[in-house]
Amino acid sequence: MSSTAAAVAGAAYIVAALLFILSLAGLSKHETAKNGVRFGIIGMALALGATIWVSFQTENPSILGFGLLIAAIVVGAIIGLWRARVVEMTGMPELIALLHSFVGLAAVIVGWNGHLQPPHYTGALADIHHAEVFIGVFIGAVTFTGSIVAFGKLSGRMSSKPLMLPGKNVLNVGALVAFVALTVWYVITPSLVLLIVVTVLALALGWHLVASIGGGDMPVVVSMLNSYSGWAAAAAGFLLNNDLLIVTGALVGSSGAYLSYIMCKAMNRSFISVIAGGFGIAAPKKDGEEETGEHREVSVDDAAAMLKGASSVVITPGYGMAVAQAQYPVAELTQKLRDQGVDVRFGIHPVAGRLPGHMNVLLAEAKVPYDIVLEMDEINDDLAETDVVLVIGANDTINPAAAEDPSSPIAGMPVLRVWEAKNVIVFKRSMAAGYAGVQNPLFFRENASMLFGDAKARVEDILRAL
Repeated sequence: MSSTAAAVAGAAYIVAALLFILSLAGLSKHETAKNGVRFGIIGMALALGATIWVSFQTENPSILGFGLLIAAIVVGAIIGLWRARVVEMTGMPELIALLHSFVGLAAVIVGWNGHLQPPHYTGALADIHHAEVFIGVFIGAVTFTGSIVAFGKLSGRMSSKPLMLPGKNVLNVGALVAFVALTVWYVITPSLVLLIVVTVLALALGWHLVASIGGGDMPVVVSMLNSYSGWAAAAAGFLLNNDLLIVTGALVGSSGAYLSYIMCKAMNRSFISVIAGGFGIAAPKKDGEEETGEHREVSVDDAAAMLKGASSVVITPGYGMAVAQAQYPVAELTQKLRDQGVDVRFGIHPVAGRLPGHMNVLLAEAKVPYDIVLEMDEINDDLAETDVVLVIGANDTINPAAAEDPSSPIAGMPVLRVWEAKNVIVFKRSMAAGYAGVQNPLFFRENASMLFGDAKARVEDILRAL
Protein backbone atom coordinates (compact mmCIF):
# COMPACT_ATOMS: atom_id res chain seq x y z
CA MET A 1 0.00 0.00 0.00
CA SER A 2 1.36 3.43 -0.97
CA SER A 3 2.15 6.12 1.59
CA THR A 4 -0.70 8.25 0.22
CA ALA A 5 -3.22 5.44 0.65
CA ALA A 6 -1.96 4.79 4.18
CA ALA A 7 -2.29 8.49 5.03
CA VAL A 8 -5.85 8.65 3.68
CA ALA A 9 -6.85 5.52 5.60
CA GLY A 10 -5.22 6.87 8.76
CA ALA A 11 -7.11 10.15 8.43
CA ALA A 12 -10.40 8.31 7.93
CA TYR A 13 -9.71 6.20 11.01
CA ILE A 14 -8.97 9.30 13.11
CA VAL A 15 -12.24 10.93 12.04
CA ALA A 16 -14.12 7.71 12.77
CA ALA A 17 -12.53 7.48 16.22
CA LEU A 18 -13.56 11.08 16.97
CA LEU A 19 -17.10 10.27 15.88
CA PHE A 20 -17.14 7.29 18.24
CA ILE A 21 -16.06 9.55 21.10
CA LEU A 22 -18.83 12.02 20.19
CA SER A 23 -21.23 9.08 20.11
CA LEU A 24 -20.35 8.07 23.66
CA ALA A 25 -20.71 11.67 24.82
CA GLY A 26 -24.10 11.97 23.14
CA LEU A 27 -25.39 8.73 24.60
CA SER A 28 -24.67 9.95 28.13
CA LYS A 29 -27.78 12.18 28.15
CA HIS A 30 -31.41 11.68 27.13
CA GLU A 31 -31.53 14.90 25.15
CA THR A 32 -28.50 14.09 23.00
CA ALA A 33 -28.88 10.31 22.71
CA LYS A 34 -30.25 10.38 19.15
CA ASN A 35 -27.31 12.46 17.95
CA GLY A 36 -25.01 10.03 19.74
CA VAL A 37 -26.48 7.14 17.77
CA ARG A 38 -26.10 9.10 14.52
CA PHE A 39 -22.45 9.87 15.24
CA GLY A 40 -21.82 6.19 15.91
CA ILE A 41 -23.49 5.10 12.66
CA ILE A 42 -21.54 7.65 10.59
CA GLY A 43 -18.28 6.67 12.28
CA MET A 44 -18.83 2.96 11.66
CA ALA A 45 -19.81 3.58 8.02
CA LEU A 46 -16.64 5.63 7.53
CA ALA A 47 -14.51 2.96 9.19
CA LEU A 48 -15.97 0.18 7.03
CA GLY A 49 -15.57 2.27 3.87
CA ALA A 50 -11.93 3.01 4.67
CA THR A 51 -11.25 -0.67 5.40
CA ILE A 52 -12.80 -1.76 2.11
CA TRP A 53 -10.85 0.90 0.22
CA VAL A 54 -7.56 -0.10 1.89
CA SER A 55 -8.12 -3.73 0.87
CA PHE A 56 -7.81 -2.65 -2.76
CA GLN A 57 -4.63 -0.63 -2.29
CA THR A 58 -2.27 -3.59 -1.97
CA GLU A 59 0.01 -4.62 -4.79
CA ASN A 60 -1.99 -7.78 -5.54
CA PRO A 61 -5.54 -7.25 -4.28
CA SER A 62 -7.51 -10.44 -3.77
CA ILE A 63 -10.85 -10.45 -5.53
CA LEU A 64 -11.91 -13.44 -3.43
CA GLY A 65 -10.93 -11.67 -0.22
CA PHE A 66 -12.78 -8.54 -1.27
CA GLY A 67 -15.86 -10.59 -2.11
CA LEU A 68 -15.78 -12.33 1.26
CA LEU A 69 -15.44 -8.96 3.01
CA ILE A 70 -18.46 -7.50 1.23
CA ALA A 71 -20.47 -10.68 1.82
CA ALA A 72 -19.69 -10.60 5.54
CA ILE A 73 -20.78 -6.95 5.78
CA VAL A 74 -24.02 -7.58 3.89
CA VAL A 75 -24.93 -10.70 5.87
CA GLY A 76 -24.08 -8.99 9.16
CA ALA A 77 -26.13 -5.91 8.24
CA ILE A 78 -29.16 -8.01 7.29
CA ILE A 79 -29.04 -10.04 10.51
CA GLY A 80 -28.46 -6.92 12.60
CA LEU A 81 -31.36 -5.01 11.06
CA TRP A 82 -33.64 -8.01 11.44
CA ARG A 83 -32.81 -8.56 15.09
CA ALA A 84 -33.10 -4.84 15.87
CA ARG A 85 -36.61 -4.78 14.37
CA VAL A 86 -37.98 -7.89 16.07
CA VAL A 87 -36.30 -7.86 19.48
CA GLU A 88 -38.49 -6.84 22.42
CA MET A 89 -37.12 -4.50 25.05
CA THR A 90 -37.31 -7.40 27.51
CA GLY A 91 -34.94 -9.31 25.24
CA MET A 92 -32.32 -6.58 24.92
CA PRO A 93 -30.11 -7.68 27.86
CA GLU A 94 -29.62 -11.22 26.56
CA LEU A 95 -29.19 -9.98 22.98
CA ILE A 96 -26.40 -7.66 24.08
CA ALA A 97 -24.76 -10.48 26.04
CA LEU A 98 -24.91 -12.67 22.93
CA LEU A 99 -23.37 -9.91 20.79
CA HIS A 100 -20.52 -9.65 23.30
CA SER A 101 -19.84 -13.35 22.76
CA PHE A 102 -19.32 -12.73 19.03
CA VAL A 103 -16.65 -10.13 19.79
CA GLY A 104 -14.88 -12.57 22.08
CA LEU A 105 -15.02 -15.35 19.50
CA ALA A 106 -13.64 -13.02 16.84
CA ALA A 107 -10.70 -12.15 19.10
CA VAL A 108 -9.97 -15.86 19.62
CA ILE A 109 -10.04 -16.52 15.86
CA VAL A 110 -7.78 -13.53 15.13
CA GLY A 111 -5.36 -14.72 17.81
CA TRP A 112 -5.21 -18.23 16.42
CA ASN A 113 -4.63 -16.80 12.96
CA GLY A 114 -1.78 -14.74 14.38
CA HIS A 115 -0.15 -17.96 15.58
CA LEU A 116 -0.77 -20.06 12.47
CA GLN A 117 0.25 -17.31 10.03
CA PRO A 118 2.63 -15.12 12.01
CA PRO A 119 4.21 -12.00 10.45
CA HIS A 120 7.95 -12.07 9.81
CA TYR A 121 9.07 -10.43 13.04
CA THR A 122 12.35 -11.05 14.79
CA GLY A 123 13.78 -10.30 18.20
CA ALA A 124 11.75 -8.14 20.57
CA LEU A 125 9.01 -7.53 18.00
CA ALA A 126 8.43 -11.27 17.71
CA ASP A 127 8.15 -11.54 21.50
CA ILE A 128 5.61 -8.71 21.57
CA HIS A 129 3.61 -10.40 18.82
CA HIS A 130 3.56 -13.69 20.73
CA ALA A 131 2.32 -11.90 23.86
CA GLU A 132 -0.41 -10.17 21.83
CA VAL A 133 -1.56 -13.53 20.46
CA PHE A 134 -1.70 -15.21 23.85
CA ILE A 135 -3.35 -12.32 25.72
CA GLY A 136 -5.83 -11.71 22.90
CA VAL A 137 -6.92 -15.35 22.86
CA PHE A 138 -7.28 -15.40 26.65
CA ILE A 139 -9.42 -12.23 26.84
CA GLY A 140 -11.50 -13.30 23.88
CA ALA A 141 -12.19 -16.79 25.23
CA VAL A 142 -13.16 -15.46 28.68
CA THR A 143 -15.51 -12.97 27.01
CA PHE A 144 -17.00 -15.66 24.77
CA THR A 145 -18.05 -18.21 27.38
CA GLY A 146 -18.84 -15.58 30.01
CA SER A 147 -21.23 -13.90 27.59
CA ILE A 148 -22.84 -17.22 26.67
CA VAL A 149 -23.52 -17.94 30.35
CA ALA A 150 -24.89 -14.41 30.84
CA PHE A 151 -27.16 -14.95 27.84
CA GLY A 152 -28.37 -18.23 29.34
CA LYS A 153 -29.15 -16.69 32.73
CA LEU A 154 -30.85 -13.59 31.34
CA SER A 155 -32.98 -15.56 28.89
CA GLY A 156 -34.04 -18.13 31.49
CA ARG A 157 -32.21 -20.98 29.76
CA MET A 158 -30.00 -21.36 32.85
CA SER A 159 -30.75 -21.02 36.53
CA SER A 160 -30.19 -17.52 37.90
CA LYS A 161 -28.74 -19.00 41.09
CA PRO A 162 -24.97 -18.64 41.52
CA LEU A 163 -22.76 -21.68 41.04
CA MET A 164 -21.05 -22.57 44.32
CA LEU A 165 -18.09 -24.82 43.56
CA PRO A 166 -15.81 -25.63 46.52
CA GLY A 167 -12.84 -23.28 46.59
CA LYS A 168 -14.18 -21.19 43.71
CA ASN A 169 -11.93 -18.21 44.53
CA VAL A 170 -8.90 -20.49 44.57
CA LEU A 171 -9.91 -21.83 41.16
CA ASN A 172 -10.19 -18.31 39.74
CA VAL A 173 -6.88 -17.10 41.16
CA GLY A 174 -5.18 -20.34 40.12
CA ALA A 175 -6.41 -19.88 36.55
CA LEU A 176 -4.99 -16.34 36.44
CA VAL A 177 -1.64 -17.46 37.85
CA ALA A 178 -1.51 -20.30 35.32
CA PHE A 179 -2.29 -17.81 32.53
CA VAL A 180 0.63 -15.56 33.52
CA ALA A 181 3.01 -18.52 33.66
CA LEU A 182 1.80 -19.88 30.31
CA THR A 183 2.16 -16.44 28.71
CA VAL A 184 5.82 -16.24 29.73
CA TRP A 185 6.39 -19.78 28.45
CA TYR A 186 4.66 -19.03 25.15
CA VAL A 187 6.66 -15.83 24.57
CA ILE A 188 9.89 -17.77 25.11
CA THR A 189 8.80 -20.87 23.14
CA PRO A 190 5.67 -20.39 21.00
CA SER A 191 3.79 -23.67 20.82
CA LEU A 192 0.42 -24.71 19.47
CA VAL A 193 -0.04 -26.94 22.53
CA LEU A 194 0.30 -23.94 24.85
CA LEU A 195 -2.22 -22.00 22.77
CA ILE A 196 -4.69 -24.88 23.01
CA VAL A 197 -4.15 -25.08 26.78
CA VAL A 198 -4.73 -21.35 27.35
CA THR A 199 -7.81 -21.40 25.12
CA VAL A 200 -9.38 -24.22 27.12
CA LEU A 201 -8.33 -22.56 30.40
CA ALA A 202 -9.87 -19.22 29.38
CA LEU A 203 -13.09 -20.81 28.15
CA ALA A 204 -13.49 -22.59 31.49
CA LEU A 205 -12.61 -19.45 33.47
CA GLY A 206 -15.13 -17.30 31.58
CA TRP A 207 -17.85 -19.85 32.18
CA HIS A 208 -17.02 -20.15 35.89
CA LEU A 209 -16.71 -16.40 36.52
CA VAL A 210 -20.20 -15.59 35.29
CA ALA A 211 -21.85 -18.82 36.47
CA SER A 212 -20.69 -17.91 40.00
CA ILE A 213 -22.71 -14.68 39.93
CA GLY A 214 -26.36 -14.58 40.95
CA GLY A 215 -29.15 -13.35 38.70
CA GLY A 216 -29.81 -10.20 40.74
CA ASP A 217 -26.33 -8.94 39.88
CA MET A 218 -26.52 -9.65 36.14
CA PRO A 219 -26.87 -5.97 35.11
CA VAL A 220 -23.36 -5.39 36.45
CA VAL A 221 -22.14 -8.51 34.67
CA VAL A 222 -23.53 -7.27 31.33
CA SER A 223 -21.64 -3.98 31.65
CA MET A 224 -18.47 -5.83 32.69
CA LEU A 225 -18.72 -8.15 29.70
CA ASN A 226 -19.12 -5.04 27.58
CA SER A 227 -15.75 -3.94 28.93
CA TYR A 228 -14.20 -7.36 28.26
CA SER A 229 -15.45 -7.28 24.67
CA GLY A 230 -13.80 -3.90 24.21
CA TRP A 231 -10.44 -5.13 25.43
CA ALA A 232 -10.81 -8.21 23.25
CA ALA A 233 -11.39 -5.95 20.24
CA ALA A 234 -8.35 -3.87 21.18
CA ALA A 235 -6.23 -7.03 21.40
CA ALA A 236 -7.44 -8.02 17.94
CA GLY A 237 -6.51 -4.53 16.72
CA PHE A 238 -2.92 -5.01 17.87
CA LEU A 239 -2.72 -8.34 16.06
CA LEU A 240 -4.19 -6.89 12.86
CA ASN A 241 -2.14 -3.69 13.14
CA ASN A 242 -5.39 -1.71 12.93
CA ASP A 243 -5.23 1.57 14.85
CA LEU A 244 -8.97 2.20 14.69
CA LEU A 245 -9.79 -1.19 16.19
CA ILE A 246 -7.34 -0.50 19.01
CA VAL A 247 -8.88 2.92 19.74
CA THR A 248 -12.46 1.66 19.45
CA GLY A 249 -11.76 -1.34 21.66
CA ALA A 250 -10.08 0.85 24.25
CA LEU A 251 -13.08 3.23 24.25
CA VAL A 252 -15.54 0.37 24.74
CA GLY A 253 -13.32 -1.33 27.31
CA SER A 254 -12.70 1.74 29.45
CA SER A 255 -16.27 3.06 29.26
CA GLY A 256 -17.64 -0.40 30.11
CA ALA A 257 -15.28 -0.68 33.07
CA TYR A 258 -16.30 2.76 34.35
CA LEU A 259 -19.99 1.91 33.97
CA SER A 260 -19.39 -1.30 35.91
CA TYR A 261 -17.69 0.72 38.66
CA ILE A 262 -20.69 3.07 38.87
CA MET A 263 -23.08 0.13 39.02
CA CYS A 264 -21.01 -1.60 41.68
CA LYS A 265 -21.27 1.53 43.83
CA ALA A 266 -25.04 1.55 43.23
CA MET A 267 -25.25 -2.06 44.44
CA ASN A 268 -22.66 -1.75 47.24
CA ARG A 269 -20.48 -4.33 45.54
CA SER A 270 -16.73 -4.57 45.25
CA PHE A 271 -15.42 -3.76 41.77
CA ILE A 272 -12.61 -6.28 42.22
CA SER A 273 -15.17 -8.91 43.21
CA VAL A 274 -17.02 -8.37 39.95
CA ILE A 275 -13.89 -9.03 37.94
CA ALA A 276 -13.17 -12.11 40.05
CA GLY A 277 -16.75 -13.40 39.91
CA GLY A 278 -16.80 -13.33 43.69
CA PHE A 279 -20.17 -11.86 44.53
CA GLY A 280 -23.80 -12.73 44.06
CA ILE A 281 -23.83 -15.73 46.36
CA ALA A 282 -26.80 -15.66 48.64
CA ALA A 283 -26.16 -15.85 52.37
CA PRO A 284 -27.44 -19.08 53.86
CA LYS A 285 -30.89 -18.70 55.41
CA LYS A 286 -31.64 -19.81 58.94
CA ASP A 287 -34.72 -21.81 59.83
CA GLY A 288 -37.72 -19.52 59.96
CA GLU A 289 -35.88 -16.65 58.32
CA GLU A 290 -38.21 -16.63 55.29
CA GLU A 291 -40.37 -13.51 55.43
CA THR A 292 -44.03 -14.17 56.22
CA GLY A 293 -46.94 -11.91 56.99
CA GLU A 294 -50.35 -10.75 55.95
CA HIS A 295 -50.43 -8.75 52.76
CA ARG A 296 -53.24 -6.41 51.77
CA GLU A 297 -54.81 -6.14 48.35
CA VAL A 298 -56.21 -2.98 46.84
CA SER A 299 -58.92 -2.71 44.20
CA VAL A 300 -58.55 -0.70 41.01
CA ASP A 301 -61.20 1.77 42.17
CA ASP A 302 -59.48 2.29 45.53
CA ALA A 303 -56.13 2.77 43.80
CA ALA A 304 -57.66 5.35 41.47
CA ALA A 305 -59.24 7.16 44.41
CA MET A 306 -55.90 7.18 46.22
CA LEU A 307 -54.22 8.75 43.17
CA LYS A 308 -57.04 11.31 42.78
CA GLY A 309 -56.54 12.52 46.34
CA ALA A 310 -52.73 12.66 46.10
CA SER A 311 -50.70 15.80 45.56
CA SER A 312 -47.45 13.95 44.81
CA VAL A 313 -46.89 10.58 43.16
CA VAL A 314 -43.65 8.73 42.44
CA ILE A 315 -43.51 5.80 40.02
CA THR A 316 -40.69 3.27 40.42
CA PRO A 317 -40.56 0.91 37.44
CA GLY A 318 -38.72 -2.38 37.14
CA TYR A 319 -38.27 -5.31 34.81
CA GLY A 320 -41.93 -6.28 35.25
CA MET A 321 -42.95 -3.10 33.44
CA ALA A 322 -40.82 -4.15 30.48
CA VAL A 323 -42.30 -7.67 30.47
CA ALA A 324 -45.85 -6.32 30.50
CA GLN A 325 -44.97 -3.54 28.00
CA ALA A 326 -46.75 -1.19 30.37
CA GLN A 327 -44.67 1.90 29.58
CA TYR A 328 -47.32 3.38 27.26
CA PRO A 329 -50.29 3.26 29.67
CA VAL A 330 -47.91 4.39 32.43
CA ALA A 331 -47.00 7.41 30.31
CA GLU A 332 -50.72 8.06 29.70
CA LEU A 333 -51.47 7.78 33.42
CA THR A 334 -48.62 10.19 34.14
CA GLN A 335 -49.99 12.77 31.73
CA LYS A 336 -53.55 12.39 33.07
CA LEU A 337 -52.46 12.92 36.67
CA ARG A 338 -50.29 15.90 35.74
CA ASP A 339 -53.21 17.45 33.91
CA GLN A 340 -55.15 17.17 37.18
CA GLY A 341 -52.42 19.02 39.06
CA VAL A 342 -50.67 16.01 40.62
CA ASP A 343 -46.87 16.21 40.84
CA VAL A 344 -45.75 12.97 39.17
CA ARG A 345 -42.12 11.88 38.99
CA PHE A 346 -40.22 8.68 38.31
CA GLY A 347 -37.55 7.14 40.51
CA ILE A 348 -35.06 5.01 38.58
CA HIS A 349 -32.68 2.66 40.34
CA PRO A 350 -29.29 2.35 38.55
CA VAL A 351 -29.81 -1.39 38.03
CA ALA A 352 -33.57 -1.43 37.45
CA GLY A 353 -34.35 -4.02 34.78
CA ARG A 354 -31.58 -6.26 33.57
CA LEU A 355 -29.53 -3.74 31.65
CA PRO A 356 -28.07 -0.33 32.56
CA GLY A 357 -30.53 2.34 31.44
CA HIS A 358 -33.25 -0.22 30.66
CA MET A 359 -36.07 1.77 32.30
CA ASN A 360 -34.87 5.09 30.89
CA VAL A 361 -35.08 3.72 27.35
CA LEU A 362 -38.58 2.34 27.92
CA LEU A 363 -39.87 5.64 29.32
CA ALA A 364 -38.22 7.65 26.55
CA GLU A 365 -39.87 5.31 24.05
CA ALA A 366 -43.24 6.17 25.61
CA LYS A 367 -42.50 9.93 25.42
CA VAL A 368 -42.29 10.48 29.18
CA PRO A 369 -40.67 13.93 29.72
CA TYR A 370 -36.99 13.63 30.59
CA ASP A 371 -37.17 16.20 33.39
CA ILE A 372 -39.46 14.08 35.59
CA VAL A 373 -37.33 10.91 35.26
CA LEU A 374 -34.97 11.09 38.23
CA GLU A 375 -32.18 8.87 39.45
CA MET A 376 -32.31 7.13 42.83
CA ASP A 377 -30.12 9.69 44.59
CA GLU A 378 -32.27 12.54 43.26
CA ILE A 379 -35.60 11.12 44.45
CA ASN A 380 -34.84 9.12 47.61
CA ASP A 381 -34.94 12.03 50.06
CA ASP A 382 -38.35 13.10 48.71
CA LEU A 383 -40.07 9.75 49.17
CA ALA A 384 -40.96 10.39 52.82
CA GLU A 385 -43.05 13.40 51.69
CA THR A 386 -44.73 11.51 48.83
CA ASP A 387 -48.41 10.65 49.06
CA VAL A 388 -48.42 7.59 46.78
CA VAL A 389 -45.65 5.46 45.29
CA LEU A 390 -46.54 3.14 42.43
CA VAL A 391 -44.15 0.21 42.25
CA ILE A 392 -44.60 -1.20 38.74
CA GLY A 393 -42.75 -4.46 38.27
CA ALA A 394 -39.86 -3.63 40.60
CA ASN A 395 -38.79 -5.91 43.43
CA ASP A 396 -35.18 -6.15 44.55
CA THR A 397 -34.49 -2.44 43.94
CA ILE A 398 -37.17 -1.39 46.48
CA ASN A 399 -36.53 -4.12 49.06
CA PRO A 400 -36.17 -2.69 52.61
CA ALA A 401 -34.21 -5.78 53.65
CA ALA A 402 -31.21 -4.30 51.84
CA ALA A 403 -31.20 -1.36 54.26
CA GLU A 404 -32.52 -2.99 57.42
CA ASP A 405 -31.42 -6.65 57.50
CA PRO A 406 -27.63 -7.21 57.73
CA SER A 407 -28.11 -10.95 57.10
CA SER A 408 -29.95 -10.44 53.82
CA PRO A 409 -28.15 -11.55 50.62
CA ILE A 410 -28.64 -8.00 49.28
CA ALA A 411 -27.65 -6.25 52.52
CA GLY A 412 -25.97 -2.90 51.91
CA MET A 413 -27.33 -2.50 48.39
CA PRO A 414 -28.68 1.06 48.01
CA VAL A 415 -32.39 0.88 47.20
CA LEU A 416 -35.30 3.23 46.59
CA ARG A 417 -36.80 3.84 50.04
CA VAL A 418 -40.40 3.61 48.84
CA TRP A 419 -41.61 2.24 52.21
CA GLU A 420 -41.13 5.75 53.67
CA ALA A 421 -44.01 7.12 51.56
CA LYS A 422 -47.51 7.53 52.97
CA ASN A 423 -48.93 4.85 50.66
CA VAL A 424 -47.34 2.26 48.38
CA ILE A 425 -49.18 0.34 45.68
CA VAL A 426 -47.23 -2.63 44.31
CA PHE A 427 -48.18 -3.87 40.84
CA LYS A 428 -47.23 -7.55 40.75
CA ARG A 429 -48.41 -10.81 39.23
CA SER A 430 -47.96 -12.78 42.46
CA MET A 431 -46.22 -12.78 45.83
CA ALA A 432 -43.17 -14.54 44.35
CA ALA A 433 -39.69 -13.30 45.20
CA GLY A 434 -37.75 -11.17 42.72
CA TYR A 435 -35.04 -12.19 40.28
CA ALA A 436 -32.46 -12.34 43.06
CA GLY A 437 -34.66 -14.89 44.85
CA VAL A 438 -35.00 -12.73 47.98
CA GLN A 439 -38.35 -12.23 49.72
CA ASN A 440 -39.49 -8.60 50.03
CA PRO A 441 -40.84 -7.52 53.45
CA LEU A 442 -42.29 -4.37 51.84
CA PHE A 443 -45.27 -6.46 50.72
CA PHE A 444 -46.31 -6.92 54.36
CA ARG A 445 -45.95 -3.31 55.52
CA GLU A 446 -49.02 -1.49 56.81
CA ASN A 447 -48.72 1.29 54.21
CA ALA A 448 -48.28 -1.15 51.28
CA SER A 449 -51.03 -2.70 49.17
CA MET A 450 -50.80 -5.25 46.39
CA LEU A 451 -52.53 -4.84 43.02
CA PHE A 452 -52.19 -8.23 41.36
CA GLY A 453 -52.31 -8.96 37.65
CA ASP A 454 -50.67 -7.86 34.43
CA ALA A 455 -49.18 -4.40 34.98
CA LYS A 456 -50.35 -3.04 31.65
CA ALA A 457 -53.93 -4.22 32.19
CA ARG A 458 -54.06 -2.86 35.76
CA VAL A 459 -52.75 0.57 34.74
CA GLU A 460 -55.31 0.68 31.93
CA ASP A 461 -58.03 -0.22 34.45
CA ILE A 462 -56.93 2.68 36.68
CA LEU A 463 -57.01 5.02 33.69
CA ARG A 464 -60.62 4.04 33.03
CA ALA A 465 -61.51 4.47 36.69
CA LEU A 466 -60.01 7.97 36.70
